[in-house]
Amino acid sequence: MRQFHAGCVIGDAPQDLKYDGSPTVVRIGDKNLFREHCTVQRATKPGEETVIGSNNFITHHSHVAHNCVIGNYVLLGGGAILAGHVTVQDRAFISGNCLVHQFTRVGTLALMQGGAAISQDLPPFTIAMGVNTICGLNVIGLRRAGFTPEERLQLKAAYHALFRGGKNRRAAVAEAQTKFLTGPARTLIDFVATTKRGVCSDVSRAEEKLMDE
Repeated sequence: MRQFHAGCVIGDAPQDLKYDGSPTVVRIGDKNLFREHCTVQRATKPGEETVIGSNNFITHHSHVAHNCVIGNYVLLGGGAILAGHVTVQDRAFISGNCLVHQFTRVGTLALMQGGAAISQDLPPFTIAMGVNTICGLNVIGLRRAGFTPEERLQLKAAYHALFRGGKNRRAAVAEAQTKFLTGPARTLIDFVATTKRGVCSDVSRAEEKLMDE
């Protein structure tokens, strides 16, 4: 079952200057709720898709642009904007008035605080604040999702190794890959290792950079 509330616009033409009017697709899973005046636009080219998984809550005045891929159990808060080709993994929580730049990834169980903006990948299980910064793990989300104390401790250790260990990203990833071989910690490490846009920085490192300038 899908619910569409007043004024939502689902599957209209993409807002992309490259779009030539060809018939394109948006694919929507089950049990999605689309609230007032949200917009979801179809893909730019034939053979491509905008994808909305299942059990998602797309709230009022939020926007999902062309070629986005949204997983399952995602919440998109009021006024949140996803630009084209954004990927949002399962159980992510994007709060109101957040901005996500095109081609950016939002990892599973990541949370964006209200008004946050990212143009770099947001690692899974982390919390985004301000602009391209993270401030730790989404501990409440992890508990609600049933992560064990051991898994949470491993994630905490991996987070510190990647973002607070004082090493550049490549060195930090290489070292972490030898220590964390399985589980959610490895999911976090693999996400960071495969970034193409770079990943958001821990707020403590961001503050250090400002002090150095």
